[in-house]
Amino acid sequence: MDKEKLYTERLNRYTSAMRNEKPDKIPIRPFTAEFVAKYAGYSCQEVTHDYEKAFAAVRKCANDFDWDAVVANMVYVWTGLTEAIGTKYYGVPGIQTEPDVGFQYLEPPENEPFMRSDEYDALIDDPTGYLYNVWLPRVSSQVIRPGEPSTYHNNLSFVKGGMAMMDYFGAFGTQNAQLQSECGTVSAIAGIFKAPFDILSDKLRGYIGLTIDMVEQPDKVLKACEALMPHLLHVALSTADPEKKVPIGFWMHRGCVPFITPNQFSSHYWPTLKPLIEEMWANGHQVLFYAEGDWAYHLETFRELPEGCIVYHVDQGDIFKTHEVFGDRFCLSGGIPNVILSYGTPDEVRESAKKVIDNVAQDGGYIMDASAIMQNDTSIENMQALTDFTREYGVYSSGASSPAASTIQGPDPKNLPGGEGYGMYGRPDPRIKPGNCFPWEEKKKEMPKILGDEKIIRTQWNNIEELGYTYIWQCLLSF
Repeated sequence: MDKEKLYTERLNRYTSAMRNEKPDKIPIRPFTAEFVAKYAGYSCQEVTHDYEKAFAAVRKCANDFDWDAVVANMVYVWTGLTEAIGTKYYGVPGIQTEPDVGFQYLEPPENEPFMRSDEYDALIDDPTGYLYNVWLPRVSSQVIRPGEPSTYHNNLSFVKGGMAMMDYFGAFGTQNAQLQSECGTVSAIAGIFKAPFDILSDKLRGYIGLTIDMVEQPDKVLKACEALMPHLLHVALSTADPEKKVPIGFWMHRGCVPFITPNQFSSHYWPTLKPLIEEMWANGHQVLFYAEGDWAYHLETFRELPEGCIVYHVDQGDIFKTHEVFGDRFCLSGGIPNVILSYGTPDEVRESAKKVIDNVAQDGGYIMDASAIMQNDTSIENMQALTDFTREYGVYSSGASSPAASTIQGPDPKNLPGGEGYGMYGRPDPRIKPGNCFPWEEKKKEMPKILGDEKIIRTQWNNIEELGYTYIWQCLLSF
């Protein structure tokens, strides 16, 4: 089949399912990380250090397997960038770990958190400034704090890090185009988002530190989450699919029981997450809730979200129970245990897939995938069995191959009766708005009298400010 025609069919199938509609077939969208390296004959070290090999491995899988959508590179942490910056929180294949072990995240020691317990006010006042001045020097072996003597390595880290980031992100555009033209395959997600509470736990205070803070200074934690909200929203929207077809990726980490209590979820996690999802929906974007862990306790709460605004991925949770609770409102994905895909037989894989299809996918609104991201222990034979069985068994006699019928534009909070409380409407702007590191108003004070058109100068200043802003927030969120 012509690749462009194949791409259109797969995109229609994928988007129809995500809108909780019934396509012609169940879309297959496996989140394959180090599996693609194994299949293409590369080591984990090769695809982590050389993103072109990672891209090529994804394209090989996309061509050889009948998949509708893939992530352009699920082995996302490219060490060319992390090594240029000198990040301390990764165990890298071939350096800190064996060449055929995927990269590892290193939790900060309890007595050496990346953000100290008495630094909440600085983070709340200017999150971007805090990240550059305090956080980055702590997590990097190359960067020094302002006021300390500059070093050759410090200066190089910003030049190499910034250029590496632009090189890497720029390459994704080419990769997505090649997936479409050479493979007829959809790039499954666009953009990146994380919950404010998870950012504090993952990259700032660490899990232990934040657990202590929730007892000793919960008000500060809440204010910090609120301070992070507009920035995380800005990053999500500025990196999202401009055509608003594929969802923004949201990796859910430590907001569920037993990491935090139900009361803490209600007081901190949910009030600083729900408005952001509503705001993204108001801007026409679905969000993929990649629910790592078991979020069963919170399923009823997720029903509060606008219908259709999320695609919910089931990891350790019960996909059948999840379908009962909100399968009428949201598309589901996942539910095939990774242990079966790694260590089971093809018959066991087919049996698991049949059970999920029969009980979850009958009315549409389901995307086939494993429960969690697939690494190099996933069996190639079992992956082929899952693909072939889904393609043969997961056909809807009454499904449609046309584009999804429903739109995905949520309401504008300003037009809602009593719109305050929905999305970010009514919340005060931060002192320094997202997209800025050093605002134009402050820069202008340093300049001589402007003799020409100030708008031209201001526009260029703000454009370059956005690059500096993007660098630090992508270091935090992506790397």
